[in-house]
Amino acid sequence: MKEHSQENEPDFRKEAGPSSEELWNEDTYSAWTSRFGTPAEAAVKLRKDPANKLFPISSYFGEVSGKRIMNLMGSNGMKAVALGLLGAEVTVADFSEANARYAADLAKEAGIPLTYIVSDVLKLPEVTLNASYDIVFAEQGIVHYFTDLSQFMNTAYRLLAPGGIFVLRDFHPVTTKLISSKGSTAKVRKHKVTGDYFDTGLEEKKVSYSKYLPPSGTMGDGEQQSVVYWRRWTLGEIVTAAAGSGLIISKLVEEPNLSSDVYDKGIPKTFTLVAGKSLSNK
Repeated sequence: MKEHSQENEPDFRKEAGPSSEELWNEDTYSAWTSRFGTPAEAAVKLRKDPANKLFPISSYFGEVSGKRIMNLMGSNGMKAVALGLLGAEVTVADFSEANARYAADLAKEAGIPLTYIVSDVLKLPEVTLNASYDIVFAEQGIVHYFTDLSQFMNTAYRLLAPGGIFVLRDFHPVTTKLISSKGSTAKVRKHKVTGDYFDTGLEEKKVSYSKYLPPSGTMGDGEQQSVVYWRRWTLGEIVTAAAGSGLIISKLVEEPNLSSDVYDKGIPKTFTLVAGKSLSNK
């Protein structure tokens, strides 16, 4: 696996102390191992059915074999390695060294090449922003990390080759900004409108992977957590930011709960935005 790095950390992270980065990385790697198994175990599952790991976002990609694909904030590399198994040339950009390490081990076990750029995606090396990717995509819990969404969309635009497509799949703002839900089964599930859809404030969150760690995991009273600042965007703001970057919107799909026909029925849970870059632009 080719790996690049930058010295600067993302603006949204605050370190707890000199050793917090190493501890956080160790915990993150352990969390992925607890959730997915060792990279060797995860690779065996991926090789059996790589297309399944990519559902439903891959339905917007078309044929991926031979395509150059960038996965922004691609985390542990699961989707990227699945795409590699299908014949794509894949690059991941993510700020986490631990994610990069798990992805490298996973790609090695799967027997596919993978380039992983360890960087804040808003500070990618200029050599990477060379309009050479056929597909750029990001998904599930991405946009709220950006306090200026236009920068993120501009990055996607600069990565795309003329004629390329950008696919963003994320949680629907109606669910994240407006509705609160209680109850763990479909029969007792209750929903209330408790949020302000038009709130533009920032939320401070502590993010860790402790929920995936085994009982013997290192996180506990002294667990290392990254502080991030969330901005919950409306659907209109997301589409407008994409269009403002020069991307041409071709599709906006609002999706129900795809894992159940009855659970959260009638409520949009996710959305997929598909946009392209004109053949005449570079």
